[in-house]
Amino acid sequence: MLLKEYRVVMNCTEEEYQVAQLYAVAEQSKEETGDGDGVEVRKNEPYENEFGKGQYTYKVYHLTNKVPGWVRSFAPKGSLELYEEAWNGYPYCKTGNNGYMKENFELTIETMHVGNSRGEIDNALKLSEEELKMREVTIIDIANDKVDKKDYRADEDPSLYTSEKTGRGPLKGDWIPTVEPVMTCYKVVRIKFVWRLLQNKVEAFIASTVRSLFTNFSRKLFCWTDKWYGMTMEDIRALEEKTKHELDEKRKQNAEKAS
Repeated sequence: MLLKEYRVVMNCTEEEYQVAQLYAVAEQSKEETGDGDGVEVRKNEPYENEFGKGQYTYKVYHLTNKVPGWVRSFAPKGSLELYEEAWNGYPYCKTGNNGYMKENFELTIETMHVGNSRGEIDNALKLSEEELKMREVTIIDIANDKVDKKDYRADEDPSLYTSEKTGRGPLKGDWIPTVEPVMTCYKVVRIKFVWRLLQNKVEAFIASTVRSLFTNFSRKLFCWTDKWYGMTMEDIRALEEKTKHELDEKRKQNAEKAS
């Protein structure tokens, strides 16, 4: 198993980020859906249990056309559907992914969102001593970290973007120690892939993919500040419901075209 901790410093408040991330998830889901692949939202409803309350979502990621050829070449039929359960009890959130391989595949992400933090908290998610020994920590700098050429867009570059509504940005040079407002997303990722001869290669591929996803998502979120700034949670729930119907229709139409 690999255990990675990513710390994503953001130029917003903890309260703003709750709305911003939900807005960005909805918008990015639309971008990634096409050719019969993409995100299918099966449940999106409030939950309350012994651990607290929040919003529960159950999604299916259809990935056949979105993974490298070497993965498709050995993947059995039906194995390229990933099931995600998420419990968003902000500021703590947890997602768990499973699919064809069941107990032989684990991808869990625990996140703690902390206001007025610049990535300096050593153990925000209360890992055990054993897990701390396994952990590898990475600070993600959304303005300066390199992104894949195919993912780069000038209008999603925090080093170029200025928010008209808030005056935030562009994020230049060594911005993390001084930017205001500030908060950090502390993300602990656990990756297990039990498949003889392929375990290390696939776990490393998943870790690299997850880091890229966090980086690209966070860059978009910041550069979409003027789109989500001022929205309420009621606005977000309405957007999520509208997005669900749009995703279902888009996947259906593209699947019909491809058949």
